[in-house]
Amino acid sequence: MTSPLRLGIAGLGTVGIGVVKIVQRHADLLALRSGRAVAITAISARDRMKNRDADLSPYRWEDDPMAVATADDVDVFIELIGGDTGIARDSIEAALRSGKDVVTANKALLAMHGHALAELAESLGRVIRFEAAVAGGIPVIKSMTESLAGNRITRVMGVMNGTCNYILTRMESAGLPYDAVFEEARQLGYLEADPTLDVGGIDAGHKLAILSSIAFGTQVSFDAVEIEGIERVSIDDIHRAADMGYRIKLLGVAQMTARGLEQRMSPCLVPADSPLGQLVGGTNMVVIEGDSVGQIVLRGAGAGEGPTASAVMSDIVEIARGVRMPVFGQPAASLTAAQPARTAVPAAYYIRLELQDKPGALAKVATVLGDAGISIDRMRQYGQHSPASVPVLVVTHKTTPEAIDYAIEALPRTGVLVSDPVELRIEEV
Repeated sequence: MTSPLRLGIAGLGTVGIGVVKIVQRHADLLALRSGRAVAITAISARDRMKNRDADLSPYRWEDDPMAVATADDVDVFIELIGGDTGIARDSIEAALRSGKDVVTANKALLAMHGHALAELAESLGRVIRFEAAVAGGIPVIKSMTESLAGNRITRVMGVMNGTCNYILTRMESAGLPYDAVFEEARQLGYLEADPTLDVGGIDAGHKLAILSSIAFGTQVSFDAVEIEGIERVSIDDIHRAADMGYRIKLLGVAQMTARGLEQRMSPCLVPADSPLGQLVGGTNMVVIEGDSVGQIVLRGAGAGEGPTASAVMSDIVEIARGVRMPVFGQPAASLTAAQPARTAVPAAYYIRLELQDKPGALAKVATVLGDAGISIDRMRQYGQHSPASVPVLVVTHKTTPEAIDYAIEALPRTGVLVSDPVELRIEEV
């Protein structure tokens, strides 16, 4: 009889407890699908006395995660501690050196140190699996490394942070300003302990860097991701975009060009009737484009106990079945150090302006845009915000980021703006 696959779990937060519950609830099903039993032998967390709404008495408790990582009765080390340094990285390295495979949901660690960890794992004949690190319960990692292995990936994009999508869609549906919805999200527990990881685009940037590595066969390069959060998106932007047939999303886009690898995470306008435009609440969506398959869309829960634990279990089952593959879909030694490239692909842009209510103001704006080589597709003037100012919305034809940068820098020098202009890229999806 095949011996059970023995798990050691470090980190018993939402995801860790979710894994425990799945193992307890579906033991027979997991054995049938894996070809062997799956059993938890050791666990570790910071607070042993915390009420976790699960029976942990069958498992050996270790105060030190390293004891789980190096235990003789553990075959697979499940790292759910989090953080890109310290005990999370140390315990993974210890587990690999102790002859264990690793499953993790730690996107920050993979984005910052994924290549080094992949080299270590592969040199030791071990595997690191991380389906839960990107887009929660959506099987995007397996789709890219397995189902789409016969494709040259041309572009990856998506909404990869449910908190940001919740904030933006809640602003639109309730007509609430950013600050009010941010506080609502905080009260609901949607935000990380450091909220800038969510609203600043960093969390989603980690995920994009991981997907880029798999898609384009490059070393993970989070530092090369252009990141802008949603903090400057106003309720006016939400309303104006909707008026023009768009919705605003924190959108990640990665593509390889002749100049190098473009990776950007920023608020963009997408058509309201597109799959991304119709995405509401905390749901995630990843769009993958391949030369053979065309475009595929993966949509589902991007976080939460059940979805993320489900992703962790999918990796555990694959290991139990004996599936072995390189960490990022191809040998770590073959991953190239990509040349980072600033986004240069032309696109239409949305520009929101608050102009002084005086003759010639619009003409000066048009002159600056013309000098930058930017052609106007649509321009709309709205009712006055105050007796002295008027909001104006411009949608451009396709132009380059360099031209937009020139215009945004030059517009305040016209002397007709009441506040700084806001520009957002309009992404084709």
